[in-house]
Amino acid sequence: MLFERPEAGRQAVVLQVELRAQANPDKDEFVELARSAEINVVEVIRSPRDVPNPKTFVGSGKVGEVKAALEIALADLVLINHELSAGQQRNLENSLDCRVITRTELILNIFASRARSHEGQLQVELAQLKHAQTRLVRGWTHLDRQKGGIGLRGAGEKQIELDQRMLNDRIKAVEKKINTVSKRRKLSRRSRHRRGTPTVALVGYTNAGKSTLFNCMTNASVYAEDQLFATLDPTMRRIEVPGLNDVVLADTVGFVSLLPHALVEAFKATLEEVVHADLLLHVIDAADELWEERVVQVRDVLKSIGAADVPELMVFNKIDLLDEQALLHTQNTDANATIFPVSAKQAIGIEALNQGIGAALGVVAPYQVVLDSADGRTRAWLYRSGAVLDEQTMEDGSLQLTLQADEALMKQLKATPQVKLRDECGLPKISTIN
Repeated sequence: MLFERPEAGRQAVVLQVELRAQANPDKDEFVELARSAEINVVEVIRSPRDVPNPKTFVGSGKVGEVKAALEIALADLVLINHELSAGQQRNLENSLDCRVITRTELILNIFASRARSHEGQLQVELAQLKHAQTRLVRGWTHLDRQKGGIGLRGAGEKQIELDQRMLNDRIKAVEKKINTVSKRRKLSRRSRHRRGTPTVALVGYTNAGKSTLFNCMTNASVYAEDQLFATLDPTMRRIEVPGLNDVVLADTVGFVSLLPHALVEAFKATLEEVVHADLLLHVIDAADELWEERVVQVRDVLKSIGAADVPELMVFNKIDLLDEQALLHTQNTDANATIFPVSAKQAIGIEALNQGIGAALGVVAPYQVVLDSADGRTRAWLYRSGAVLDEQTMEDGSLQLTLQADEALMKQLKATPQVKLRDECGLPKISTIN
């Protein structure tokens, strides 16, 4: 469909172009992306510039330097940590006689290899198709016309027009399927809302340990590896939070700096779980020296998808890798933030995090309820709500329940006609009267 391109290999030279007038993607992160794609980076060449070269993005001297590096290292691939026009990419490939892959293409390749669910594969395909639309310009200069000749009107339809129409048709078909997925998710969210089931979404920079934390909190077995974008397929599980019956925890795709817009658009159905969540757990790799920058970059993405106002808990993961001074620094990061240091790998700090989730979702301090032994209906209702922390049988046969729940449940209990409030035993005490 596109212009003919050289075969891609696994030995790569990274071209890090640094434009002085704008923010540039991180070099180390790009090399790590290459590693995640199972590509061996043999050399990194920097190219500071004021503005891109309109023909090859970099100057002719830098093109020669890259070509020499390819020959010396016997490499057959160039990764450029920027976006190129179709013409710039084609010109570079012709000059270097090897495949040139942009930042977006590298991320798309990783996504394509990691997506396992039907939904994830659809979203990756949509991102690939939309990216391919930008590659059609001047891609078929060797085929000016597809149709034409005696008995046909005009010069006929250009090959690029055929390809564009095919792409548009496929994009519409994939978008239709994704819309069906989105509607199904909306129905699920509406159902959870009617049942009063809150949703907590894990967000954070890629490779911060979200999936490991998800597995630790849910006893699940979601794929978790020390690599960027290990998780693409959205996963949801129920977790137990003190004082609440059901809470849904959602694991989501990780973010990177300057996340390509096509990926944000393609994964909108998945990211809706973040936008509509009741609470975000912002998972941070505490062992990452650049974690403060990562926090800013994640919040930029949250803002771009409309999730900036969702309540957030900061979860500093991998504290088992920190010394005392580094751990103290994370705890004093933001006086206005609620911070939880954890180690998902060693299950450290998980209980405190669960309690923090409950508090953030409105769980109040414990109450005590004394029920008549015959009041099985109220007892069963409280157990179904997940509010019962402890139960004891009193000398007169009545049942004393220690409860912890959100204000809505407590308000409902107090509003019941046969319920009154007493203050005894150091705790607020609710007693039902028959």
